[in-house]
Amino acid sequence: MATWLLGLALFLVHLLGILSSVMALMSSRTSQGAIAWIISLVTFPYVALPAYWIFGRPRFYGYVSARGERDTVLRRVLERHRPQVAPYTSSDHPYELRGLECLAQMPLTSGNRADLLVDGETTFDSIFAGIDAAEEYVLIQFFIVRNDDLGQRFKQRLEQAASKGVRVYFLYDEIGCRSLSDGYLRDLSNAGVYVSAFHSSRGLRHRFQLNFRNHRKIVVVDGYLGWLGGLNVGDEYLGQHARHGAWRDTHLKLTGPSALGLQEAFWEDWHWATGEILQLDWQPRVTCEENQDVLIIPSGPADEQETASLMVQQAIHGAKHRFWVTSPYFVPDQGVQDALRLAAMRGVDVRIMMPERPDHLLVFLSAFAFLPDMVRAGVKVYRYQPGFLHQKVMLIDNAGATVGTVNLDNRSFRLNFEITAYIADSRFVAEVESMLERDFANCRQVMLEELQRRPMWRKLVSRATYLLAPIQ
Repeated sequence: MATWLLGLALFLVHLLGILSSVMALMSSRTSQGAIAWIISLVTFPYVALPAYWIFGRPRFYGYVSARGERDTVLRRVLERHRPQVAPYTSSDHPYELRGLECLAQMPLTSGNRADLLVDGETTFDSIFAGIDAAEEYVLIQFFIVRNDDLGQRFKQRLEQAASKGVRVYFLYDEIGCRSLSDGYLRDLSNAGVYVSAFHSSRGLRHRFQLNFRNHRKIVVVDGYLGWLGGLNVGDEYLGQHARHGAWRDTHLKLTGPSALGLQEAFWEDWHWATGEILQLDWQPRVTCEENQDVLIIPSGPADEQETASLMVQQAIHGAKHRFWVTSPYFVPDQGVQDALRLAAMRGVDVRIMMPERPDHLLVFLSAFAFLPDMVRAGVKVYRYQPGFLHQKVMLIDNAGATVGTVNLDNRSFRLNFEITAYIADSRFVAEVESMLERDFANCRQVMLEELQRRPMWRKLVSRATYLLAPIQ
């Protein structure tokens, strides 16, 4: 009897492995990923099967179905309010931006002011001042929140805002904030703050979607002030990291109609997490003399297209003179790698800025599997020296610049919910150019000879870790 049951169990495991391999064949977003999963699931399902259901799911299926609900519930709200933004939109802009608008499913808006925020102190002084000035509501979303000095100051600001009658909504990623204590969250709730985890593994049907993250960092105040960028809430983001020391990061403050794009992204995430439809102010407000064009581009594993990867490829293909990009995690997919090489070959000044010292070793090592080919093609690679580089910034000619949460790796392209602001304004571009030139002055350029001199064991390790790129 026991032998019969064991045989039945083994048969079922192999059957599930075969069925899952069919799913991998039909849904994997890369051929490499499909081949790897199919071979593993068919030959060794005992380990591959649970790994596939945790790491191999290509789309955030629960969020996809929630979007279907949104199309009948939330969409009706947007249909009432989107026309109010029409006076601040235009179809008279370069074709590159029309493609990005299609990806974003949001319009480029005018009447904005974009303020570049360099590093932690400047960023959180700006965010805290905005929270203190809130009159109606504050929307807060971070991937990581620590219960340290900055985390306590952050909590006090939210509690103070709630005590004044301001509605405060705090959304956090349950994986990124796994070390955040129940007491911290309970204090916020007791103070009147509405608190929710994003719940990437909500319900029995979606309990295995642990590989997805909500990596967005969003703050919105009263529907017309917004913040986004690379910084989370923790002392290390103020340059107090025990191992890396100085922390180089970039954030962005937006004033004007573009803040509604951040608000819409948060609104949709909150609806997924709680089922609630927040009553917010959707009237665009122009409160500054600047008239900068801004496009908000949300992206994530529930999108019909691979929004983040296509956004980066569009920016590279649109560059005529220069394309500069900074990313702490640089393991782009083949499409982005090819676009970077082709841009360099046609004479574009292509520069990539990476950290000198990694905080995620596997991701860092993966980059060296393909960097030699990129350098041979004329791509310039720089490694930042003073501390850890965490900013996510792109500069495209003199036409535009982006600040956001997207890293150039598979996780940001396919597994994370991310958000990016594209600013099409010459003054802002000049500010980003000056900022990046200062950063490049603190870098050393990686030459082809250095990459070729690496010992064989390091080359082997790089190639091996690169094979894991689809799940990193």
